[in-house]
Amino acid sequence: MLTLKARPCAFHLGTLVTPLRTYSSVAEKSYEYIKVSTPRTGVGLIELHRPKALNALFTPLILELNTALKTFDKDPSIGALVLTGSPKAFAAGADIKEMATKTFAEAYGDDFIESWSELPATIKKPVISAVNGHALGGGCELAMMCDILYCSEKANFGQPEIKLGVIPGAGGSQRLTRAIGKSKAMELILTGRTFSGKEAYEWGLAARVFATPEECLDGALATAETIAGYSRIAVKACKEVVNKSQDLGIREGVEYERRVFHGLFGSEDQKIGMNAFAKKEKAQWKHR
Repeated sequence: MLTLKARPCAFHLGTLVTPLRTYSSVAEKSYEYIKVSTPRTGVGLIELHRPKALNALFTPLILELNTALKTFDKDPSIGALVLTGSPKAFAAGADIKEMATKTFAEAYGDDFIESWSELPATIKKPVISAVNGHALGGGCELAMMCDILYCSEKANFGQPEIKLGVIPGAGGSQRLTRAIGKSKAMELILTGRTFSGKEAYEWGLAARVFATPEECLDGALATAETIAGYSRIAVKACKEVVNKSQDLGIREGVEYERRVFHGLFGSEDQKIGMNAFAKKEKAQWKHR
């Protein structure tokens, strides 16, 4: 949860992609620390926007993020989400000023940072993190909460909480270990060493790595658009069964998967998809 000192950024994220179309139902809300838009059909984009603090995470930003995520999740026109920051920083950690003076009673009694876990706990639609620049401490944890992680080669990941006399508090020790293995995760968490986007990909933390921040965001948006083009029912089921693999043994997981597979034969989209395949036509999903 380390925060870096902000430096002037040479360009803004908005210049990385084509002009964004404002998402009306989300735009009606007033956000101070994030930006929301729908740059492609069926895709919701959320940009962390606290540039002077390199997108350092603190409760007001997290509450706005949770609101935007839930709004997109409930919107029937949105099929997938992308979460990103700026070319300089995805999120350079948690805001130390918010934490430094807290007592045990305050942190434990108020369930401090529990609200940070709403993304993996409540959002049903796929979320892709597009990570550029620093993703440290809470920023690394937030990126790992997403269903798919994309990054640029020079992205800077890490769980440096040991340098502050604490440990990761928003899932870093659990998700990083599951992604890259105990020995490597133990080394990184105990030393506070950072690692690059290239290493994140090589170790299996990132699904794809890109040469530039522009390519990273474009790649995430393209994947989200592809996902949004499929049946919402099937996509939701895919996310559910893959996530279940993290909780169940292989035998129980396969049985669970089979039950969900059988259940999809009760959907209209299963009939639409299979009939369209047989006729060599494009499926026109009804999302039910």
